[in-house]
Amino acid sequence: MDQLLPDRLKELWRAVDEKQLSVEAFTREQERLLDNYRRTWADALILEGHPTLRESLLSELGTYMSCADPAEIEARCARAVAVLKGEWQAQVIPGSRHSIEQFYDQSRNTIYELMWWHTLTEDASPLSYVTALHFARSHGGRRYLDFGAGVGSGSILFARHGFDVTLADISSTLLRFSAWRLDLRQLAATYVDLKTANLPADAFDLVTAMDVFEHLVDPVETVDRLAATLKAGGFLYARIAAEADEDRPQHIVHDFGPTFERLKALGFVRVWQDEWLWGHQVFQKSPR
Repeated sequence: MDQLLPDRLKELWRAVDEKQLSVEAFTREQERLLDNYRRTWADALILEGHPTLRESLLSELGTYMSCADPAEIEARCARAVAVLKGEWQAQVIPGSRHSIEQFYDQSRNTIYELMWWHTLTEDASPLSYVTALHFARSHGGRRYLDFGAGVGSGSILFARHGFDVTLADISSTLLRFSAWRLDLRQLAATYVDLKTANLPADAFDLVTAMDVFEHLVDPVETVDRLAATLKAGGFLYARIAAEADEDRPQHIVHDFGPTFERLKALGFVRVWQDEWLWGHQVFQKSPR
């Protein structure tokens, strides 16, 4: 397959270590390559008539939320992390699957948090979806599942590039918003509400689970569900890790040892890891 961006950057830094490339030249090339990713992301998400990704996403959010004041929408985005923390502390009973599912199902503030994150204003980590896209295009197959799809930006990216897209989430609130976004762009997709529906068996060539596993009540059970829905030889692209973050009590899983053990027991093999940018890994289901 073509070299993925994290691998290219790791290789370039090796040239720095070997005194074949200056740090300044490395930094320029890293920014150039990241700008290519940013353009791919922006080209998929920006709506016609909007000059920038940030302006477009905030305008889109304002339309959905029936708020015509861009400053107010941005202020809601800025408050979203703190508001979500307060909602969690007020509503969630530790260890209670029902209260956790209810939190995700009902809170609209997650929309503000994720849409702001996807403007790339805070950091560039949503661009991991672009890496996943390049990986998928190099390995064939067109059936794609965005597990824990959030506000649907990754699904829009894949749909723009010709994939048969399914979004799955435990939040009906997020699925409704995602469906509205894809409909706005006249992009077809399938939606699975994980509270009430099962994923189809042996259906997908690639599943992404982007910053999902740290939120799960039972990540081992989730591995079983994803294994069942992947085709033989299919790929799981995920970041199975979480840093301590006092602002995000929703990160309830910190020990992923059992998750990795279950992947191994089910015959998954790690075939790639991002060792430079965002730490995602790709696991392949046994071809047999």
